[in-house]
Amino acid sequence: MQVFNVQGMTCGHCVKAVTAAVQAQDPTAEVKVDLAARQVSVKSPLAAQQILESIREEGYPAEVA
Repeated sequence: MQVFNVQGMTCGHCVKAVTAAVQAQDPTAEVKVDLAARQVSVKSPLAAQQILESIREEGYPAEVA
């Protein structure tokens, strides 16, 4: 499980957008979003950099936690 700090997420739409961005790269990825902690946990064979780029392309600043 990889964990990322993601800024700017405030609602269910944000959760869906981040989840869809990651799953566009790996449809089988397990994505869990904690809005309060501003963290996204991803279970996937994707490299952390690929996941970060996907999240950033959706407009959310992200970094490895």
